[in-house]
Amino acid sequence: MREVTDYIYKQVDKHHEWFSKSLPMIASENVISPMARELLISDFHDRYAEGAPGARYYQGNIYVDKVELKVDEIARKLFDAEYADVRPISGTNANMAVLMALGGPDKSITSVDVSDGAHISSAQFGSVGLRGMKPKTYPFDVDEMNIDVDGTKKMLLKEKPDIALFGQSVFLFPTPLKELEDTFQEIGCHTWYDAAHVLGLIAGGEFQDPLKEGIEVITGSTHKTLPGPQHGIILANPRDEEMQQKLFYGVFPGVLSNHHLHAMAALGVSLEEHMEFGVEYAKQIIKNAQALGQALYERGFDVMCSHKGFTKSHTLAIDVRKYGGGGVAVENMEKANMISNKNLMPWDDVDSALNPSGIRLGSQELTRLGMKESHMAEVAEFIKRVVADKESPEDVKRDVVEFRNDFKNIHYCFKEGMPAHKRFSFLND
Repeated sequence: MREVTDYIYKQVDKHHEWFSKSLPMIASENVISPMARELLISDFHDRYAEGAPGARYYQGNIYVDKVELKVDEIARKLFDAEYADVRPISGTNANMAVLMALGGPDKSITSVDVSDGAHISSAQFGSVGLRGMKPKTYPFDVDEMNIDVDGTKKMLLKEKPDIALFGQSVFLFPTPLKELEDTFQEIGCHTWYDAAHVLGLIAGGEFQDPLKEGIEVITGSTHKTLPGPQHGIILANPRDEEMQQKLFYGVFPGVLSNHHLHAMAALGVSLEEHMEFGVEYAKQIIKNAQALGQALYERGFDVMCSHKGFTKSHTLAIDVRKYGGGGVAVENMEKANMISNKNLMPWDDVDSALNPSGIRLGSQELTRLGMKESHMAEVAEFIKRVVADKESPEDVKRDVVEFRNDFKNIHYCFKEGMPAHKRFSFLND
């Protein structure tokens, strides 16, 4: 009998069918290209490569080393960085590595508050706390959905942190780093930017470049606006060789052993695809997000920062308290095949995370599927029918499925140049 295996295959098939008929709008997801996806089932998946290329603790890494060095090279080129590490297996894992390298119980750190959009790894109940650190959070301007510059300057000068961390999971606008650069210099702190959500926008030249605005280290996951595999990355302009060594050893042996070689290889393909298509893709992501924000606003939704064009990234933050809160909204949207997530707003406390005031929408995957600004009005109308008008989700679902039929292909990636069985022998093994 293979009851469990048959059950798992059946559920995965159902998942594939469901998502092929849905509108995916979770800001932290994307779809990998077909060529990159093939590498995830290669023999790289089955192997170990502890340490650095050329200095491994295992044999059998001749070709793994060549791939890793090439992926490091293209990462540095794409982001114009002095240092890249493509070993982290997730964005949080990359964050943990930086904390391992630069943090500790005797160190202090400042960050954005979780309710203001920061990732949970920057909180005391996340990776920061795991290293025995208690973060101090920046003053936040709710109207601007960004840190308050003057208040943050004063706070940094008072706290004099060892590490100043920026970046968010609800990331509507660039962080005012240039305005803070003199303060960083005065304190002498390490500067770090979690770019998980905007990594593809940075590489596409459509968002701020933190490494050129006073930041030493960037971390990120590689599957959001950068449409690669579920993996992580560290990019840096280290201040000295000692810092670079700390970052390297923060990854291994700091927070991982083997580093998911198949995903590292797939990341290399994704990075090269972004070299070719990233500028066009990043521009369209932002256009679509702004168009969706405008369409929702016109339909009565309280979309944050209407006075600033709603967003300059892939993300929208929407206050849906008047419709019953974020938990109710996303559950009904899901029933209509619209996939999103509830989200804390700056006035929420962490205890309200299961039914916060807001929802968060991302445009990056809709864009990857070929949608443009004109399609965002239709998406907004579907959301309005479910969330505001309280129309039956099943009725809206039928229209969503019909709409999605026109968007089946993945865009902004390499097209397959030859049959798969001629590219890789492992696909026939």
